[in-house]
Amino acid sequence: MTIVETPTSTVPLGGPSLPQERRLVTSIPGPKSQALQARKAQAVSAGVGVTLPVYIVAAGGGVLVDVDGNSLIDLGSGIAVTGVGNSAPQVVEAVAAQLAQFTHTCFTVAPYDSYIEVAETLNRLTPGDHAKRSALFNSGAEAVENAVKIARHYTGKQAVVAFDHAYHGRTTLTMGLTAKNQPYKNGFGPFAAELYRAPMSYPYRDGGLDGVVAAKRAISQIEKQIGAENLAAVIIEPIQGEGGFIVPAPGFLPTLVDWCRANKVVFIADEVQTGFARTGDMFASDHEGIVPDLMVMAKGIAGGLPLSAVTGRAEIMDSPQVGGIGGTYGGNPLACAAALATMAAYESENLVARAREIGAILTGRLNAIRTADKRVGDVRGRGAMIAVELVDAVTGEPDAALTGRVVAAAHAQGVILLTCGTYGNVIRFLPPLSIPDGLLIEGLQVVQAALAAA
Repeated sequence: MTIVETPTSTVPLGGPSLPQERRLVTSIPGPKSQALQARKAQAVSAGVGVTLPVYIVAAGGGVLVDVDGNSLIDLGSGIAVTGVGNSAPQVVEAVAAQLAQFTHTCFTVAPYDSYIEVAETLNRLTPGDHAKRSALFNSGAEAVENAVKIARHYTGKQAVVAFDHAYHGRTTLTMGLTAKNQPYKNGFGPFAAELYRAPMSYPYRDGGLDGVVAAKRAISQIEKQIGAENLAAVIIEPIQGEGGFIVPAPGFLPTLVDWCRANKVVFIADEVQTGFARTGDMFASDHEGIVPDLMVMAKGIAGGLPLSAVTGRAEIMDSPQVGGIGGTYGGNPLACAAALATMAAYESENLVARAREIGAILTGRLNAIRTADKRVGDVRGRGAMIAVELVDAVTGEPDAALTGRVVAAAHAQGVILLTCGTYGNVIRFLPPLSIPDGLLIEGLQVVQAALAAA
């Protein structure tokens, strides 16, 4: 039995006061997790995958504790969801108070004020000082679908453009917007009509092409193959998530926005993964200096409860007929209570600055590894959203096999990592903003050792 313990430290934000330590008391996964995984195989659809089959009983700060008593360093945040920390006290308190009042009425039947307050907060926090409206939904994919519906209704046009390496969801419409076939699209077609793809700015793999030039390349393809007169919307992640944490070259996004404005095309920023302090700005669009017409949000919005939103220009958001958007659970009162507490924490705890501190640690240490190891082809991202792209040291080709070995070794040592990228060769770092520095550094040391041994 391997036992690894590190000195405990105070949890700076969020979660029950769990010891902030990596602690392995069994192999990973342990016997109780293995038993639960066997039950999963008998009860849950095989199509529902699991990255690391450890079954969690507690979480907070920067750790997850499993049924076997192992304490693992969390460098994934449930895919960028628990930015304020897992089971953050202010979120738990707000949800418990709402739970004691009522759990559901359906906002479109008998409304409640917390939905309005969430909308008001989103209208204030998102870029731009124009009049805005918001609508609440359940998941990122559902919000993307509604943004597309709204843009089509407003413009009277049908075509929508997404980009190479994009990820926008797994529903029928959003699969068509998502670029990666396996596992997200394979065998699930046909997909929705009038969805098109344009080339992305990918500095590491397009020779550092200037952002303005890359945007003009995309615009030329759009004009030739679709025509602005048929285009309802352009949708893009300001930093691509599942596609590999691709940060477009400076000038790419502003050039696209300008073209959309000039051609009466709705510009949709998908900030599902980049939103709410994750990138060291409240939204990644802030860093780029762009003001989207519509913004799609989810993940970090409600501290782990299911909620998503579309916020945008009032004239666009008000276009659909009454009853045209909505849903039974959209803006559920428990999720709204969680969102209000979560968004307050981003501001009161100054988590934008904290994300930048985490980003400095991540990029500093990962770039040092890159200097020493040519298999680390690129380090990119912003704030607490950083990735490394692993490649063949000689050819520079993507090395998914190496990536898999590194991640498996880190998992075995109690560090939760996520992969991404069209080529399966990117490791993404998405720690909760509540993680202590010492725990973050230890997690990076484990990753470095796993890479060296791979």
